[in-house]
Parts: sequence; structure tokens; C-alpha cells
Amino acid sequence: MLGRIWLKPGKEKNLLARHPWIFSGAIARVENARDGDTVDVRDAAGKFLARGYYNARSQIAVRVWTWGDESVDRTFLRARLERASAARVASLDQTATNAYRLVNAESDFLPGLIVDRYADFLVAQFLTLGIEQRKTEIVALLAELFAPRGIFERSDVDVRAKEGLGSNVGGLFGAEPPERIEICENDLRLLVDVKRGHKTGWYLDQRENRRRVAQCLTAAGSRERAERQVLNVFSYTGGFAVAICGANNDARVINLDASRDALDLARENMRRNACAERGEFVEGDAFLVLRQYRDRGIAFDAIILDPPKFVHAQTQLQSGLRGYKDVNLLAFKLLKPGGILATFSCSGHVSADLFQKVVFEAATDAKRDAQIVAQLSQSADHPILLAFPESAYLKGLICRVV
Repeated sequence: MLGRIWLKPGKEKNLLARHPWIFSGAIARVENARDGDTVDVRDAAGKFLARGYYNARSQIAVRVWTWGDESVDRTFLRARLERASAARVASLDQTATNAYRLVNAESDFLPGLIVDRYADFLVAQFLTLGIEQRKTEIVALLAELFAPRGIFERSDVDVRAKEGLGSNVGGLFGAEPPERIEICENDLRLLVDVKRGHKTGWYLDQRENRRRVAQCLTAAGSRERAERQVLNVFSYTGGFAVAICGANNDARVINLDASRDALDLARENMRRNACAERGEFVEGDAFLVLRQYRDRGIAFDAIILDPPKFVHAQTQLQSGLRGYKDVNLLAFKLLKPGGILATFSCSGHVSADLFQKVVFEAATDAKRDAQIVAQLSQSADHPILLAFPESAYLKGLICRVV
């Protein structure tokens, strides 16, 4: 018999709106439930609302599996994985791209589970106790359904500590991934480090944005200018640089990052796409280097700002917003008239409206007028669940200085 959770009076509103999280403060009573167990959730009058998994150690005490009275078993998990896969087949051109998010946690109704495909390998993150306890069954299903060469685990994220879990990294099935996996993204060849790289190795959520930015620079090109100077800030392993050079024969890109290893891989990625001679690689702190460029009077035709998350918690919001404003202010000052700024935030605590306000304030302080050419979000393989606004974490703007 499943355990039961009773909510406090009036605390069922979010659940009735199909939001998949129940916070610990909404719970009145717990019956026969251990951490990680699947439980029935009921309102104060005892009416069934949903079925999810429970963890008393987490502030998010219940994550919803389903709003129906159905068994959460192997058949259930298989159906959810198949549905997630079918959505990717429908939305992706897999002849041009073989790296994408296969399962996007709550947005694919598999809370706490991330699965990314990199060519013949799968990389999984088990973010919560409820998913961790079903790891063996999930790995077996992934192997059965998708027949990868191997499945590698990258459960080395901070959220696991909030669930009472440690870090896990290593092989789960089949062959060990090589030190670098070559993927194809929009017909470009790229090397990815799934063992030690950021996230699961690559920023898959920026795939369509890389193409959009490259297309925007192509449309904004001037025949009178022999070579356009592009600055790719927080460049990581050069994804934006490769996309821009692949679409623009007259672009020269400076890749700026604090990591020498990332820059080395960026250089190799540009070489594989026959554009290494149009790349420059600068190791340093982005804020310091941008100030140096400003003081030296260097200007650019386009700047990409794709920083790491500046806001990890609500308590960091104001300091994070100052960071976003500062880096965008510097970028506006470095742009030539008619220049393009592609700027992003992956901080879930910063809404799209708030981010646009910060970029506006940066332009105002830089005394630059700018137009929004495009508003960007995460790629289609990172779906946003309407009832779960927390899943809309990536936002971006392409702006033109006028």
C-alpha cells in the first residue's frame, strides 16, 4: 500500500493547476512514507490529487509523477521515455544534429531525470532521491529503448546535496565514453568532453540560438567591410564561434574564457570546421579583459555574452543583477554603430522581463540606443512546461546598436 500525504487546507491550489512540486510547508500529515517512496497526495478533506515521490530531507517534499491513479512501475517509466523520445524525433533534424536532450526532467514528466544524447552515447543525471532509487531500472530501459554504445552518469550537481545525496560520476552501461566525443550540430563537427565538461559536456540548450545568432550576423553583414570583428565572451569550447564562422566567411572571432582547457578545445573545434585561422583565444577574467578593451579603444561588430549562472539562489539576486548589468554595459560600450549584441542569462531566478530591464539599463548607462532584433529561449529539446514556469530558465536578446 502506498504512503499518503495530506495537504494543509488551501494548499492544493498549485497542484490543481498541475504544478509538479509540493513544498514541505504545504504538508499537514505524512502516513507510511519513507524517503524516496511513491506516495498519494490528498487534500485536507482526503480527496486524491496526485501521485509523486517523497523526500522529507528536501524543501521540495514531493515531486509529482502523475495526476492520475496509475501504477508507477516499469511500464509507466517506459511510456514516459518513449513519449520524450518521440517529441525529439518530431522536433529535430537528426540528419544534421546527433546531440540533444532526450529527457528534460519535470518538463517530460520524469521529475529529477536528465538524459542527453551525444552521438552513440547517453549521459544521465539523477538529481533527486526518488529518481536515484530507480536508477537501475531507468538505465536498463534506456539501454533497451535506445541501444547506446554506453551510458555515462554525471550526477555531480549541487542540487543532489539538498536531497541528501552525494556526487556520482562514472559508467552505468556499455562502453566507457572516449575523452572527447565528436558530435554533429547543425552540420558542424564539435568535440565534447562528457566526463569533465560543463553540465553534461555541452550547452545543448543553446543549439538553436547559436544558429540564430550566426544568421543574424550574416543578415547584418556589410559588403564594405572586409572583415568583421566578433567577441565571444564566456566562450567555453567555441560553440558560438564555430557557428558564426561557419555562416560568415568575413568574421574573425576572439574567444574569451577563464579556462585554458576550454580554449584549447575551442581551438580544436574551429580547426575541425576549417576556421581556426579566423579564431583568436584569450584566457582571462571577462570583466577585466572587457575593461582593458574599453580603455584601449577597441571596438567590435558583434559581441556574444553567454555567462555562467550569476544567481544560484534568491539571496544572490541583487548581486547577480549587478553582474549582468556590468557585463552588458561594457559590451554596449565596445560595440560599433550598427553592432550586434547577443546576450543571455541562464539564471532561473531572473525572469525574461527582469533580464530585459537590466539590459535596457545597461544600454542607457552606456548612452547607446538599441533595438531588440530577437528574443531567445532554450532549444526545443528543452521544452518548457506551461504549468511549470521554473522550466523556462534560459533567456536571451539579440540587440542592434543604432
